[in-house]
Amino acid sequence: ILRNICFNRQVMGHDSIRLQISGQKWLIKRPADLETLWTEMDELDQDERIPYWVEVWPASKLLGEWLIKNKQDIRGKLCLDLGCGLGLTSLIASKLQARVIALDYIWQALYFGRQNSLLNEVPSPLWVQMDWRKPGFKKKSFDYILGSDVFYERRFFEPISRLFDRFLAPGGKIWLGDPDRTVSRDVWTRFKSLGWQVRKIVSQKIKCSSQKATVNLWEITPGPR
Repeated sequence: ILRNICFNRQVMGHDSIRLQISGQKWLIKRPADLETLWTEMDELDQDERIPYWVEVWPASKLLGEWLIKNKQDIRGKLCLDLGCGLGLTSLIASKLQARVIALDYIWQALYFGRQNSLLNEVPSPLWVQMDWRKPGFKKKSFDYILGSDVFYERRFFEPISRLFDRFLAPGGKIWLGDPDRTVSRDVWTRFKSLGWQVRKIVSQKIKCSSQKATVNLWEITPGPR
């Protein structure tokens, strides 16, 4: 109940982030009083509830550019956007005529994602509240799995790698935008040790909203097992 009360105070006001990605303009709505939201979430003492979703991270901008560049590949394909947050990459993929399932653990993020699909007049993805540690999808169902800055804690590697193994369709691809930070530098070697093929597509300095980072874009595909 406390979580809902805290959030409902924030829904009364919002601000918007204006972005331009590969010539496309996007308006992304989010809660207005971010400082208060962070404070209230911290008081709940639940690390999964820390509201990282209220930002549009540089990794999502670079991934969005890659999706636009590869629009022919994802058109009509079933894509899972893992930890979708405010929904930027989900909306880009949906506009490019992919079939998108946008997953996040936090229902408030999905609320704003849905609002952003309406705001940008984009076909709405299927917004799904789900814990990626306990996914409930059909096995080998996704042609593409997308993620932006999902390895911000080391403990996420095991559940995410299991999800990839279980739900990526044969011949499917995983595209991940990831900032160059210490906590995730060994992730790509670990995937290789599990038999995945890993390729760094590009490394680029990205500014997005109030954030700036060097972001790597990775492609992961099944290797011979």
